[in-house]
Amino acid sequence: MLRADPRRVVAKLFLPGQETLANGLSRAEAVIGRVLAMTDEQVTDTLTEMLELFSDRHDGLTEILENHCALVAHRFPDPAAEVSTDRRLLVGAYFTQEYSVESAALFNPSMVPHPDQSDLAPGELRFVMSVRAVGEGHISSIEFRTGVLTGRDGVQMDEPGRYAVAGKPRPRRLSRDYVAAALAEQTDAARAGQVVRMLPAEFEPADFERVAEWVNRDRLTRGSDAVIIDRIRRIMACNYQVDFPATRPLAERVLFPYSPVESHGVEDARFTRFVDGDQATYYGTYTAFDGVNIAPNLLRTDDFDHFEVTQLIGPAAKNKGMAIFPRRVGGQFLALSRWDRESIGIATSPDGAVWGDAVTVQTPQQPWEVIQLGNCGPPIETEAGWLVLNHGVGPIRRYAIGAVLLDLDDPTILLGALTEPLLTPNADERDGYVPNVVYSCGALLHDETLVIPYGCSDSSIRIAYVDVPQLLERLQA
Repeated sequence: MLRADPRRVVAKLFLPGQETLANGLSRAEAVIGRVLAMTDEQVTDTLTEMLELFSDRHDGLTEILENHCALVAHRFPDPAAEVSTDRRLLVGAYFTQEYSVESAALFNPSMVPHPDQSDLAPGELRFVMSVRAVGEGHISSIEFRTGVLTGRDGVQMDEPGRYAVAGKPRPRRLSRDYVAAALAEQTDAARAGQVVRMLPAEFEPADFERVAEWVNRDRLTRGSDAVIIDRIRRIMACNYQVDFPATRPLAERVLFPYSPVESHGVEDARFTRFVDGDQATYYGTYTAFDGVNIAPNLLRTDDFDHFEVTQLIGPAAKNKGMAIFPRRVGGQFLALSRWDRESIGIATSPDGAVWGDAVTVQTPQQPWEVIQLGNCGPPIETEAGWLVLNHGVGPIRRYAIGAVLLDLDDPTILLGALTEPLLTPNADERDGYVPNVVYSCGALLHDETLVIPYGCSDSSIRIAYVDVPQLLERLQA
């Protein structure tokens, strides 16, 4: 069982409320002014104490403090004036806070083969497990664990590491066609097209800013285009990339909320190893939450060092729980989608970003799934068909995990479904942050065993093992 560890903290930017004070200054300016007014002795003593308390909790703390100081340096009374290194570090410290990423809960894992399978004994498989961590304010982030499957029912979990470090986000390149499709969901296509056509087919933020400047100069005759510019800027903010140093252990990396649609958390990542020809990459769908609305997002990575984030769009990408198939089917990307909030459907996409209408393949029928169905991770390919774990919600909002089998060539054809749950909460799994829940975001096939990591009542993680031949026999009965 994996449990939350409140000692895993990241150092993030802290900004006091930005209301204007009576003297016309912002609170941030007032804080900076107080630090600049300190005596050298006060600066030295305060900084020394702070470093003694926190340096062993964060790798590269002084670099973090310098970066946070740089983010507020424009608030200095005289930005050009020379300020000592110690005083800048102290300013950075006052604009830094620790956030315990898993102080509330650790749950809803998915499991995929690790990119590095070297130095293993016969029959062993190294894996990466994504986990949902919940901290203060019910804000979720995505963390990782690693380990080795040692046999039909053996697992060795690696220690997660001393530190927790959030990745460094930065803008990414976007396509004009993607932006046009995203805008089409928000505004009149003809109106948006006038601005979109000014963009290169593939564009960087600098390319966009040149177009924005041109529109701004012509706003007397094209004033309505300013709205389109603002919407494109938001789309760009929601599509970004994140980098981690390759030297940073995978289990220390944290994908922390960054974009406007993620302000209240990134939830329930469903990772799959996607093979296209001789190229393998990893896709992970997750739910972005801004406190009111949800938005399905997609992670793409080759190595878990660098991630690209894409906001999914289209009719099928409107609800939680999308899960991408591990290869193309009929030349298309396919995904499981709960597009109608209660059934399992199949959606298609030419590029993995824009999704059309979904075709419903399973609706709630059994007593344990009357309220709603959803998937428990990406489909797993077997000779008999696509094996899909699902979850059903029954009386007293109890969650259970079941399984269905879909046709390999046409996954909209349902070949079989369990009439009874595969997994329900045990007596010692019923109590937690959200009681009476077992839930997985992705299982891993190891030889003839299905390894299912699952969350227990949104509080902890366990692993179950299922004999695949027996399960397939039951599904085909």
